[in-house]
Amino acid sequence: MKIKELVKKMDNEVIQKKNQESYDNCGLIVGSEENEITGILTTLDVTEDVVLEAEKLGCNLIVAHHPIIFFGLKTMVDSNPNQKTIMLAISKGISIYAAHTSLDNRFFAGINESLAEKIGLENIAPLKAINPDVKVGQESEMGAGAIGELEKPEFVIDFLERIKKVLKINGHIKAGNVQKNVQITKIAICTGAGFFMSKEAKQKGAELFITSDISYHNFFDEKGIMLADIGHYDSEKHSPEVISKLLKSFVIGPDDLSPDRIYISKINTNPVISIA
Repeated sequence: MKIKELVKKMDNEVIQKKNQESYDNCGLIVGSEENEITGILTTLDVTEDVVLEAEKLGCNLIVAHHPIIFFGLKTMVDSNPNQKTIMLAISKGISIYAAHTSLDNRFFAGINESLAEKIGLENIAPLKAINPDVKVGQESEMGAGAIGELEKPEFVIDFLERIKKVLKINGHIKAGNVQKNVQITKIAICTGAGFFMSKEAKQKGAELFITSDISYHNFFDEKGIMLADIGHYDSEKHSPEVISKLLKSFVIGPDDLSPDRIYISKINTNPVISIA
C-alpha cells in the first residue's frame, strides 16, 4: 500500500479532512506520497525521539494526532526543535501525517467517544453534531465532543478522584464551580483545548464539563456548570490507540500491510511535568 492510498482513505472517508477546523493543518505534512508503507507508528506528538523510534521499528510513516507544522515556515534550521525533528524525519525517509481536529470531529470510534467510555459514561452521543442527519452509532457519523451519563450518580469529588486513577493522570485536575456535596450523572467532554464548547455542554444539561487548557478567567466567566481541566496531554494521550484502531478497522486491509506492522508509540511526549 502506498502512502497516497492511505492518505486518500483518511482524508476522504475515515477522519474526513474537510471537517478540520479552519486554523488546522491536517493531512500529510512531511514526506513522499509514492513510498510503499513499511510500517506505521501512531503518536500524540512528533518529536525526535518518536522519529528515532519509528526508524528502529522499520516504520516509514508516522500518523500523529498533533500536526508538527501549523503555519507557514520561513526557515528550516536545527536550532528550532520542531524544524530539527522535520529535518530528521526527511533524512530518515519517514513521512508524517496529522489527524488532529479532523479526528476530534469524528464521533464514532473517535477520540471523544473513547475517552467517554474510559471514564464510564453510557448513552454517549456527540456534544455537537456536524451532520445531524446521521444517526448515532453509524460509522460515518461526525461530531465534536461527547456527552453521556453515569450508570449511578457520583459525588463530583469522588468522580474526579476516580477518573484521575482511571486515566492515570500524574498532575492535578483543576476544577471550578464545584459543589462538593452534589451528585452528578450527566457529563460532557471535549478532548484538547475545548472550553469553547462549554455553552453546548450547559445547553444539553451537563452538570460537569471535562476538557483542558481552561484559563484562570474562564473559570470566572462560565457559571451554571462545573468545570474540570484534566490537562491537554492527559485528555488526548489515548489518541495513538484510537488512531491505531481506526487504521486497522477502516484503512489497512490484510493485503495492504500486516496488522502487526502498526505500532503505538511508547514515548511520553508531554512537554509539561508536574511538581508535587
